[in-house]
Formats: sequence, structure tokens, C-alpha cells
Amino acid sequence: MRILAIDTAAQTASAAVIDGGSVMAECSINHKKTHSQKLMVIIERMMSDLELDISDIDLFAAAEGPGSFTGLRIGIATVKALAHSVNKPVIGVSTLEGLAYNMPYTNGIIVPIMDARNNQVFNAAYEWSDGVLQEITAPNVCTIDECVARTRGKNAVFTGDGVNIHADKIKESEIAPVNARLNRASSIAAAALVKAENGGAVRYTELVPKYLRLSQAERELKKRNALNTEGERK
Repeated sequence: MRILAIDTAAQTASAAVIDGGSVMAECSINHKKTHSQKLMVIIERMMSDLELDISDIDLFAAAEGPGSFTGLRIGIATVKALAHSVNKPVIGVSTLEGLAYNMPYTNGIIVPIMDARNNQVFNAAYEWSDGVLQEITAPNVCTIDECVARTRGKNAVFTGDGVNIHADKIKESEIAPVNARLNRASSIAAAALVKAENGGAVRYTELVPKYLRLSQAERELKKRNALNTEGERK
């Protein structure tokens, strides 16, 4: 099965094509968050170098969240448009699960953390069991202190873009090497392959972002509405 996968959930813009057990190509750019300008250029160049047409892809996959609101919308919209153009199925993969796939030989608990600002992180926990990645803690958002407290006393390794930001809070834990901390489309593709083999593919119209929380603008609007309601009661 030939899969084209995209991850634009964080600053890194990444695209990859895998064919069964082989990574045919992968391109990642970790420089500013300009996915709308870079993503299609990356995909077109990659497909050209592979001498493939979009119709040669059997399945499209995207990081579905959590992550940047704008980044997720760009990645998912791109995957949906490509899948629609050739009437092929899609699969959404948790951004955090994709990060866990960066750590295939870890015996302990894998804890991906992504910066959610205001001292918070998007996080989850996974472990490998008989070659299959198992979810221990579902994707959630909490403070970095709460996240670290959950793993205290456990054999945990942290990965993701939150590692550099919160290095002082996780210094007593194992930290993934620098090459395993960035979002990688090949990891999204690997997870998508497993899901596809278990009947997880859906029609492109069913793929939606999973944000875990409201955007800042929505949170501020909700706060203002609450204050206005309270004022009217008084």
C-alpha cells in the first residue's frame, strides 16, 4: 500500500511517501510556520522525484491534532483535497502518536509533549508491546508540572517540541535524541499503515482536526460572554 502522509501540526512541515515497509521519500522543513507556502511545493517536488502521480497513491494520511490550529487546518485541507481529486481514502493520526512512532526501540513509556503555551503541553503516553504501540494515556492538555508528576518514578522518555521548552522540568527524565523530537510524516504514515490494515481508512469528508481545546480567540470570546452574562445578572 502506497501512502502519502503529511504533518503540519507544529512548526515542522513534513511530507512522506511510503510503500509497504519502505520509506520512498520524506521531506521536513523546520523553519518558521509557513506551511501554506511550503507544503505543496514539498509534495510536488517529492512526487516528481519519485516519478509518481497523485493517482498512484492508495491512501492519504494526516496528523489530525493536537497542534497549531492553522497548521492542522492546512494539512488536513490539503490531504482532503488530494484524496478527493483521485477518490481515495484517508486516515487521521494523532500528532502525539506520530511522535511516539519516532521511538521504536524504547522499552519504557514514551511521553510526547507539544508546546500548548502558558506552561501547558499537549501530551499522551504510549508503550510498545510485542511490536505494537499501545496508548496508555489518551491525548490531553495540562500543565507541564502535572504531566511530569504522572510519570514520576516510571521509566519514561520525553519527546516532541515541548522538550526544549520545558527542559528544566524534565531534566530528571530520559529525553529523546534531537533527531527523534520533531514531527515526521513518515511516522504518521507508519501509524496510518497499521490503522489501514485494521480497517481504519475513511472517506475524505470524515477527516476533521482534533484540537483538544478551543482556540485563543474562542476562549477569549467565551470569557467575554461569561462576563457579560454575569453583568446582566447583577
